[in-house]
Amino acid sequence: MGAAQFASKLGVHVFLSEYGILSNEDKLALTSWGVQYEEGGHSEAAILSAEAVIKSPGIPHSAPIIEKIKEAGKPLMGELDWASRHTNAKIVAITGSNGKTTTATLCHHIISAQYDTVIAGNIGVSLGRVLAQRMKDGQNDPEVIVLEVSSFQLDDALIFEPHISILTNITPDHLDRYNYDISNYARSKFQLLDYTADTGHFIYCDDDQVSSEFLEKWQTKQNIKATLFAVGIDAPAGPHRVAHLNNNKIIITLNNEAMTIEELAMQGKHNTYNGMAAGLSAQLLKVRNQTIREKLESFDALEHRLESVLNISGVEYINDSKATNVNATYYALECQHKPVVWIVGGVDKGNDYNELIALVENKVKSIIALGADNSKIIEAFGQITEVIEAETMKSAVRKAARLAKKGDAVLLSPCCASFDLFENFEDRGNQFKDQVRNL
Repeated sequence: MGAAQFASKLGVHVFLSEYGILSNEDKLALTSWGVQYEEGGHSEAAILSAEAVIKSPGIPHSAPIIEKIKEAGKPLMGELDWASRHTNAKIVAITGSNGKTTTATLCHHIISAQYDTVIAGNIGVSLGRVLAQRMKDGQNDPEVIVLEVSSFQLDDALIFEPHISILTNITPDHLDRYNYDISNYARSKFQLLDYTADTGHFIYCDDDQVSSEFLEKWQTKQNIKATLFAVGIDAPAGPHRVAHLNNNKIIITLNNEAMTIEELAMQGKHNTYNGMAAGLSAQLLKVRNQTIREKLESFDALEHRLESVLNISGVEYINDSKATNVNATYYALECQHKPVVWIVGGVDKGNDYNELIALVENKVKSIIALGADNSKIIEAFGQITEVIEAETMKSAVRKAARLAKKGDAVLLSPCCASFDLFENFEDRGNQFKDQVRNL
């Protein structure tokens, strides 16, 4: 949709083909933009007559219509390619299995204090739509664009060229799209390094074993020209580390000058990594050090990401619905300092729960398994603590409330996708909050 809107604003004749059914809102928008469209299938003749095709990242390259476009020799590009070629803004691109939304939002929070900055991409609003809206409003090209980028979007890119790139981490996620091979998934993420401008900067976490190991392999195969910077907490430090933790203070050293960040607004090891990466990217853009400190110390937690909902009779209720894989839930459990009643479950994406066992043993008093199929969760944790099944969010919250005592925390950190019982993770988190407020 965003690509179609932007193309129409640029004066390009646009035809949108939707295999599914468009909403009434989308139809009205397309009509107002002067975009012809179809729904409920693809007209091959119309598509193959186009001079170029912009592909939605949700469509796999193995889809029949995509294969026919390639066979016809038509230029095929992703939305990032299309939109980024029409802006002169410096682009900060963030990808990773976990933390990319928080890191992107942090980057925007900091950088926008000094530059005209927009945020777009996988975070919710496409780059094309953002740029189109600015054209409609008579605004100039932004100075900086912060983009959250998925592996699917990277798979579609050809000429995308960010100035600063951030890889937060690589953990098993979306492996169904990559033949259940994490090497294929890592290779997709590391395309961001290839796309980064030769004079640009690539930031990664050298505490993340998969990222560090794959980078070493990548360097032997690719001619990397971008400057590598690493953030990390654990020892030993890798050769590119410029941000570390010392006495709970973040130290970022660039050009032999050190900046200290005394305190982050968000707690938890994962948010320390996110803060390091965001602070470093802002420094590379020459944002004032004082501004970086102030913004990192004032940033509020995002909705559905370790969001404190209510404290009821001494029990804290925490919404972490965005945690859709093991690594995200690991960090959520790790930063809890109270006994936890843990609500978990949904559509399993090939999860290996073994890395959570020690945390469950030490921190979790009870588990509420919320999903259409809870067998894998029961098998993983049933011998460690009690596992109680629930079929609705209302049931899950009420059962958790009965189990929790003063001084406990009820944590919704599903570790799974939401599509068995909910529209999306936002719907899941909102239902959790609604049920907590109705206790």
